[in-house]
Amino acid sequence: MYTPYAELDQVLTGLVAAAREILGDTYVGAYVQGSFALGAGDLHSDCDFVIATTEPPSGRVEAGLRVLHDELPTGEGFWCKEIEGSYADIASLKTSEGLGTPWLYCDHGHRVLIWDTHCNSLHTRWILRHKGIVLDGPPIASLVDEPSPDAMRAAMREELHGLVDGVRAWAPFDIAWTQRYIVSTCCRVLYTLRTAEVESKRGALEWAREHLDPRWRPLLTQVLQDRELGWDPEDPPRPGSLEAACEFAAYAESLDPDRGC
Repeated sequence: MYTPYAELDQVLTGLVAAAREILGDTYVGAYVQGSFALGAGDLHSDCDFVIATTEPPSGRVEAGLRVLHDELPTGEGFWCKEIEGSYADIASLKTSEGLGTPWLYCDHGHRVLIWDTHCNSLHTRWILRHKGIVLDGPPIASLVDEPSPDAMRAAMREELHGLVDGVRAWAPFDIAWTQRYIVSTCCRVLYTLRTAEVESKRGALEWAREHLDPRWRPLLTQVLQDRELGWDPEDPPRPGSLEAACEFAAYAESLDPDRGC
C-alpha cells in the first residue's frame, strides 16, 4: 500500500506502468510527494507525483504522455480526477540550480499537460528527499540533493511577501476555500521559516495554534474544522473570515523571519 486508499494505489500503479511504457529508456522512477508523502493525505487532498526522466519529454514521448493524461480523468472512480504532478528530468531535479526549469505538468484534474515550474521548488525537493514515497525506481534521495536551510527560508520569505495579492491573481475571493487556503499557506510558510522543514497544511495549522499569538486560535480552529467542506464554488466565506485571513497574512509577514515566530 502506497496510500490509505486502495483505489488511489490502483490509479498510481496504472499511471506508472503507462508512463514507463511511453517514456521507454528515458524513464527513471516514479514518486509520491505532497500531502500523502507527509502522511496527511485524505479525501480533500490531491495526490502529487513526480516521475523522473533522463531528459525532458519531447516529440513522440511527449505526445504519448499528453494522450495518457487526457484519458486519465475520464476513468471511473474518484481518484483518477485527483492526480497532480510533473515529469522532471534528473538534471534539473537534482539541485537548486534547476529551479526555474519548466517541467511537463499535470494540473489537478486537468486533461491538458502544460510546461510549468509548479512542482519545481525547494519545497517539493525537501518532501521528496525526506518523505517521498517510491512507487518505482531508485531511492529518491539518490536523485535529489538536500536543500539548504538558508535556501528553504529564503524561498519562504519570498512566498510570504505579498501572499494575499498573489492568491488574488488566481483564486476567487468569494468562496470559503480561498480563505482557508490563505491561512493554511501562511502557517506552512511560517513553519518552514522556523524549522527549515516542510509540514502538511493540517500539521502546520495545528503547529500554529500552539506556537503563534493565542488571538489567532479561533481563526486557525475555524480553518481546521472547515477543511472537511472541501472545494465548493457555491460556499461563501463565513462572515468576517476573509478579512481575518488577510489580517493573519499581514501578521505573518510582520514576523521577523530571522528570529522565527
